[in-house]
Amino acid sequence: MSYWVNGIACRHIDVSDRAVQFGDGCFTTIHVFNQQPKMLEHHIRRLMQDSARLKLPQPDWQRLQEQILAICQQQSHDEWVLKVIMSRGTGGRGYSSLGFNQPTVIMSIAPFPLHYQALQKSGIHLMLSSVPISKNPYLAGIKHLNRLEQILIRQEIDEAQADEALVVDSDGILIECCSANLFWRKGETVFTPNLTFSGVNGLMRQKIIALLATSQYDLQEVERFPEVLGCCDEVFICNALMPILPVATINLGKNKPLWQYSSRELFEYLLLRCQI
Repeated sequence: MSYWVNGIACRHIDVSDRAVQFGDGCFTTIHVFNQQPKMLEHHIRRLMQDSARLKLPQPDWQRLQEQILAICQQQSHDEWVLKVIMSRGTGGRGYSSLGFNQPTVIMSIAPFPLHYQALQKSGIHLMLSSVPISKNPYLAGIKHLNRLEQILIRQEIDEAQADEALVVDSDGILIECCSANLFWRKGETVFTPNLTFSGVNGLMRQKIIALLATSQYDLQEVERFPEVLGCCDEVFICNALMPILPVATINLGKNKPLWQYSSRELFEYLLLRCQI
């Protein structure tokens, strides 16, 4: 992996940086193909919106975009992942955010997850995580740096040898997966969890919602318990890298039925449209 800090090739940051001290920042993850960052304007907009909600100091956005494009042009391999992290900056000891005027921007590149293509054909296997996502309308939707819940969820996934996990909030309501957003279809009605109080409003989720608005399908953002997935026709998950994966099975746990899905009607409708 290669790293840049504030536009300079570097593998180190100040130990007083707020990303280290408090997870005080946000990030986005970009799919790069043939030296071109996909959905770059959307990723920049996400960083602008999330950093504004967290009241982070703002970088020179035009310069940041130019740095991203320059890094992409320097890479020789065809497909990879660029992660952009913004923190409040360095200095201070306590929680106060007074006096921070310059953010820290960290960028890194990593290999693209090659297993996504195989999973598009085979479908993925979901479990139900026992780790709930916290409810907090002040942070809901933001891809912030506080990811301890996702780390605990991923530990469960790895131990169960599943592909991904359904995640609920503290009231047991469906929210998302560990690293992806969730959709399901029954007939021509498509559902996705309401993210007013929890979860990440992913860019691919936003793209799919926009695509469905001009399609034959009716989309509803809802609050439902996991059991609703037992009587639907199709389930899929999405993020900016996948971009979408069909769900083959869902296992809610011991002494629970294994739900299986064979329809890929909506998945096939969206796949090419989401890869653009």
